Amino acid sequence: MRFWYFWFNSFILSTQYNPPRFVELLMLFLAIAMLGIASILPDRPYLILGLSLVVGASISILVREAIAPSPQTRITQVTALLLLIISLYGFADLIYTL
Repeated sequence: MRFWYFWFNSFILSTQYNPPRFVELLMLFLAIAMLGIASILPDRPYLILGLSLVVGASISILVREAIAPSPQTRITQVTALLLLIISLYGFADLIYTL
């Protein structure tokens, strides 16, 4: 029980310390879940929702890093830009297959 109490307090503290990063992390976890479901089920809404969550999270990361740079700014920006390019390629491929 002590482990769960510690985990819950750490979770609450991290959400209060940096809310934008928590929202971006939540968006990326939901995107991973949606893209995982889209790989199992052939439904397009899961794929579209997953890709749009990735686009939103990567743009949010790029804006946050432009406003308040972190110590690992370059790595974060490159990763967000890579996620954005891959998701836009996924949208282009989705449109091409229609």
